[in-house]
Amino acid sequence: MSDEIEWWEYDDAQEMAEAVAGDVQFIIESAIEARGAAVIALSGGKTPIPIYAKLASAKLDWKRVTILPTDERIVPLGDPLSNVTMIGKTFIPKGARVIPIVPQATADYKAAGRSADALMQDLHWPLDLCLLGVGGDGHTASIFPGADYDEALNGPRERRALGVLPDPLPPEAPVARVTLSRAGIISAKALMIAVTGAAKRKVLEDAIAQGAGSAYPIGRVLADAELPVDIHWAE
Repeated sequence: MSDEIEWWEYDDAQEMAEAVAGDVQFIIESAIEARGAAVIALSGGKTPIPIYAKLASAKLDWKRVTILPTDERIVPLGDPLSNVTMIGKTFIPKGARVIPIVPQATADYKAAGRSADALMQDLHWPLDLCLLGVGGDGHTASIFPGADYDEALNGPRERRALGVLPDPLPPEAPVARVTLSRAGIISAKALMIAVTGAAKRKVLEDAIAQGAGSAYPIGRVLADAELPVDIHWAE
């Protein structure tokens, strides 16, 4: 697996944003050229915001681009914790189709996951790109330890998304989630990770070294993945 991982290092987050946005633009253009449309999954959080700002300035046929979040907190649309709200503010004005995988808040996170999975079954699959982030605790998308952890990692290959309840709940967003499954992530045609800071780099290096038995979700997601992975990192 380590042979399939390539690290790209940058002096700062802005330099990384320009490089990653350029790579994503190329992937979108290639998909549009090949079949007239592109479907990509983008991560939430603060790290990718400069990437999305740069990408939004690209001259693309945005009406042919469908974007979904890699994961979503089960909160109302417009809530500050909503990933799709953040992504939508950037790309809907460009003409892209941005899919709210959690169209309404619900107390039944499992049902929210089933609904998101059904919605994804109607999309062109596999994804042209999945852009992941990594938390300081090693989670990626919303694949966290908890009662749904094994299902997220080892559920049926055809399941693209599921509802999860992290245990413990992350203090910055203490809510249930819907997330792409490991199978949904690693089936993508292109897989990128964008992270900043020495601490997350160490987590990623340890997770990759640990492989399938990793204590970190990102290590478990990447273990035995067959596609090349580009890790973009800036201090």
